[in-house]
Amino acid sequence: MNQDYSINTRCVQAGYTPGNGEPRQIPIIQSTTFKYDTSEDMGKLFDLEATGYFYSRLQNPTCDTVAAKICNLEGGSAAMLTSSGQAANFFALFNICEAGDHIVASSSIYGGTFNLIAVTMAKMGIESTFVSPDASEEELSAAFKENTRAMFGETIANPALTVLDIEKFARVAHKHGVPLVVDNTFPTPVNCRPIEWGADIVTHSTTKYMDGHGAAVGGAIIDGGKFDWMGHKDKFPGLTAPDESYHGLVYAEKFGNEGAFITKATVQLMRDLGCVQSPQSAFMLNLGLESLHVRMGRHVENGQAVAEFLESQPQVVSVNYPGLKSNKYNALAQKYLPQGGCGVVSFELKGGRKAAEAFMKHLKLAAIETHVADARTCCLNPATSTHRQLTEEQLIEAGIPAGLVRMSCGLEDKKDLIADLKQALEAI
Repeated sequence: MNQDYSINTRCVQAGYTPGNGEPRQIPIIQSTTFKYDTSEDMGKLFDLEATGYFYSRLQNPTCDTVAAKICNLEGGSAAMLTSSGQAANFFALFNICEAGDHIVASSSIYGGTFNLIAVTMAKMGIESTFVSPDASEEELSAAFKENTRAMFGETIANPALTVLDIEKFARVAHKHGVPLVVDNTFPTPVNCRPIEWGADIVTHSTTKYMDGHGAAVGGAIIDGGKFDWMGHKDKFPGLTAPDESYHGLVYAEKFGNEGAFITKATVQLMRDLGCVQSPQSAFMLNLGLESLHVRMGRHVENGQAVAEFLESQPQVVSVNYPGLKSNKYNALAQKYLPQGGCGVVSFELKGGRKAAEAFMKHLKLAAIETHVADARTCCLNPATSTHRQLTEEQLIEAGIPAGLVRMSCGLEDKKDLIADLKQALEAI
């Protein structure tokens, strides 16, 4: 669909245009394999000389239709779905990194992604250096090595809620001849499109706001199509040198900057690792995307209202939400997220772990879950759940005080959410 249309319209209609007499909703192609008349026809697909489908571990029409919608929303040139957001981040990095390479990443990212880069990819021979998102360009540059192949960050970090200075990170990455990969899960393309600010690759956990209903796990990778792979030929041999598993094909030559990255990730990584999203999950994801532009406004409205309420409460030590004028990232939020970022708020209660437990016990609308970015409000006290193995001292060192609560504001009426918070605070 033409980019001249509003993103609101593209959320509803991009990616799929039915022909005369065809289904109005995207078809679910629930098939593992596809039939061909001749071996020659099949062979062209295996040689990447023709487009089409032969096995759903690599590509499926339903998944590709939804990926095309997300690609349109982000303003990219090509996209693919994966089985989860973790798979999307791994594919995005491993597609351009191999043993002996190095990644520079923001230290303020989702813990699972931090572990992926710092521990799991280290076992594969890929080093990493983590940098403060607040670092100067000179400090960021100092983290780069001769073997650095990618820079990574999150638009709004989960759960730290730091806002990435995308232009700054992009300038540094491009100065060193590598792409910037940005996880845009929390804002979604409705509230921020990192490619417009200089990012090269965008990833998503579609499990969160894109799905929006806690129904299906999934991920997505979008290529901006602007990074010059052949211009940095020595750094990215996987894209610029012959792939003998496809008769010496060179992805950057055959598919250009617009298609090389996603093609390689599909026909190499998805072929070999199989982190595929099911067509059923892709169908449910598309249902969420059709209302994404409507839902994000309500999530932001509720997050802002809850943050402002909590900031005025005597039981609350501090509130972390980029939309607050008192927040250290408010200026960056105004620049990159003028319509607001997301509905996730974190706050610390006086009284530590005991106060947090009592508070959450008395909540009536907000459910205790590990999930975020759902239509229903949910919350979590890391000290008694995801980080319960840490001592009080270790929690402080990790920047996660025992009284911290993370709340993901859903689509309920903000007055009801605030009333629920009020009665729970009074019950501590």
